[in-house]
Amino acid sequence: MEGGDTLRRLASEMRAAAMDLAAEVAAGVESLASVAAPERFGDIPTFIHELAGQIEAPEADRAARESPLASLARDHARRREELGLAPRDVVTEFLLLRRVLWRFVSARSGGLASDELLAVEQRLNSLLDELVAECVVAYFDRATADLARQVRQDPLTRLLNHQAFSDELDAELVRARRYDHCLTLVVIDVDRFKEINDTFGHREGDAVLRGVADVLRETTRRTDLCGRMGGDEFAVALLETDAVAARAFVERLGAALGAGEGLPEGLSVSPGWALFPDEAEDADALFRLADARSYELKRARS
Repeated sequence: MEGGDTLRRLASEMRAAAMDLAAEVAAGVESLASVAAPERFGDIPTFIHELAGQIEAPEADRAARESPLASLARDHARRREELGLAPRDVVTEFLLLRRVLWRFVSARSGGLASDELLAVEQRLNSLLDELVAECVVAYFDRATADLARQVRQDPLTRLLNHQAFSDELDAELVRARRYDHCLTLVVIDVDRFKEINDTFGHREGDAVLRGVADVLRETTRRTDLCGRMGGDEFAVALLETDAVAARAFVERLGAALGAGEGLPEGLSVSPGWALFPDEAEDADALFRLADARSYELKRARS
């Protein structure tokens, strides 16, 4: 039998045994013991098919960075993480896959010439190394994204923090000027918040702030910006909105706070807003005007 036929036969046998080989790999990963099939196998059967293809017809870019196979490896790592597997477990999974496949090849090495056996080893190892690298990249990408989100997020309310909101607002103002769009900045103070803290304690005060943040998320669009500016002060940037839309938002916010689950009965806020570009042309001016209007409303209510 010619050499090419020998490798094609080996690849065909590997594809046929893909599920059994995947089961052997899964059995060696302790973290997968409680996971039901087919989730337990994940994408390992598909990787085995790809590895068989690499034995039969090697491609230098089979697992290139933007290839479907590289994307599948990253997705596999993310799904494994959702199942509770650590990066070490996923690397272990691929090391086991290497061992299982090499046992499979060794059992059939009698029909392979020495140069063919060396070629199979190199092709398997090279592609497996690339798959492991993509899995590790997926974990680092996720970890980096989580850290970036934490840096921009207020830890109590999970809204944008002061700096992140200010940066996003500046960017939106640049876009609004470029495309001649309007924008409304709304500053929101929680009324009598000090009384809540003094009467019920800071834990209850924190719960109120989280509740207000939840209401803000529910009453704004995905494109709007919501941030906690500090203490009991929040800010919302309503993109492409005018005074009519701003008033509608404030009315909607008040109604939602009144019906907010877990919020104190009668809780209210003092919103003040400013319009770009009609009333102010930069972030500082918008905040000054919105703050002044919020203060006027709060003073009128006290």
